Amino acid sequence: MAQDLSALPRSLYTGQQIRAAETEAVARGDVTLYGLVERAGEAAFGLITQQHSAPTEVLVLAGTGNNGADALVCAARLLKAGYAVTLMALPKAEPGEPLSLALAAFAAQGGKVQPMALPDIAKAKLIVDGLLGTGVTGVLRPGLADIIAAVNGSNAWVLSLDLPSGLNADTGACDGVPVQADVTLTFGGLKQGLFTAKGRQHCGFIALAELGLTAYLPQPAARKVTLEYLASCLAPRARDSHKGMAGKVLMVGGDTGMAGAIRLAGEACLRAGAGLVTVMSRPEHQVTVNMNRPELMFLGCEPADPAFLQRLEWAQLVLLGPGLGQQVWGRACFDACLGVGRAGIPKLLDADALNLLSQAPRSCPDWVLTPHPGEAARLLGCSLAEVETDRFAAIRAIQRKYEGVVLLKGAGTLIFDGEHMYVAPVGNPGLASGGCGDVLSGIIAALMAQGLEPISATLAGVIVHGHAADLAAAEGERGMLASDLMPFIRQLVNSDLL
Repeated sequence: MAQDLSALPRSLYTGQQIRAAETEAVARGDVTLYGLVERAGEAAFGLITQQHSAPTEVLVLAGTGNNGADALVCAARLLKAGYAVTLMALPKAEPGEPLSLALAAFAAQGGKVQPMALPDIAKAKLIVDGLLGTGVTGVLRPGLADIIAAVNGSNAWVLSLDLPSGLNADTGACDGVPVQADVTLTFGGLKQGLFTAKGRQHCGFIALAELGLTAYLPQPAARKVTLEYLASCLAPRARDSHKGMAGKVLMVGGDTGMAGAIRLAGEACLRAGAGLVTVMSRPEHQVTVNMNRPELMFLGCEPADPAFLQRLEWAQLVLLGPGLGQQVWGRACFDACLGVGRAGIPKLLDADALNLLSQAPRSCPDWVLTPHPGEAARLLGCSLAEVETDRFAAIRAIQRKYEGVVLLKGAGTLIFDGEHMYVAPVGNPGLASGGCGDVLSGIIAALMAQGLEPISATLAGVIVHGHAADLAAAEGERGMLASDLMPFIRQLVNSDLL
């Protein structure tokens, strides 16, 4: 079962911000650097004894920095409490003060430091990972990579201190494979990389030990949004509401053979509360669109037809892209929706609309762009690997180039409006199937049409989509279909049912 992350603070920080807070706390004389190490080690000890109350065998892996010192303090406390502790440490010619003091505290409890032994790591039952902290950058050294592989190849319960060794605290990426933790106990404040990219897989259960640093933390680099956000923006409807007050959405897409995408987006839009939804697609797709969903209005025509232009004037919001394709018809739809005189209509661009936008870049402050990493790479003219190496940098670059609100899909979705960064660690791998992105676009379009600001609609839409997937996953993630989300969307957009 996925962790309920709403219990954790919303503020997310970079590793540098946490280090700066530590420096300020020490400079003001409120704590020494080793005092912070002692607090971290004590917090780790407390978590282990809470999870494993009976003294047992523990393997502690210590690096050469403050993260290793945290692990050593924890190891000393475990020894004092009667646990059988084996400590393996990376060699350090001249250890700094916190590490030296931690080594002395460990030795005072009768502890002995051993060199790394991969076979023994592979056989361990409980491992404390204190190898690498927030300073990790670049490719892991071969020896470290081998140690991490041994940890991941074991059957041990793994506690990572601050973050899984090898994971980048700022990006959630890793040039290699980080430690796979069962629990990550992070110190000072929540690091933004724990909630996106590889962090979503490798952190396990996330716990926070603030260490008394809260007063020294700056404005967060990003904010986490989860289910509780919905109640703040989706109030119950007034009793005198009618469909004209619930928004009119025009959806454009579904070239030959791709009617399913626009059909899914249309139903999701209705389930998320839009009052009127018109699907403009190929004429031959009407049966597919209206089958079992007659509430969708259908317009089958060419982009130059007066009927289409009239619908553009009718709409309060245009969703362009699901199943659009990049052939003649799709390009004509793209040009019609983004042409002269259309600037004032709020828009959401998804799927092939984003691919067409990458070929003819322009900017607009009022639209919402919803790329997955591959589409993001095309929008930026870079590789997929470059996007995934630093998702925060990628979404900033897209917003700077195209403006508006940008949503970068993936494990730990990012949302950025040019000023505020948000991370939405919601959803599950069941969403890795065709059509789920179309459902997300339909939800966001509905919320925008109902009057939410683009950033609020995007945040709420991501949360509704992700939690609908979690509810649908009660029957399993593998084999989940986009249409399986529909029954839960309606529940989640009604705040009185949450």
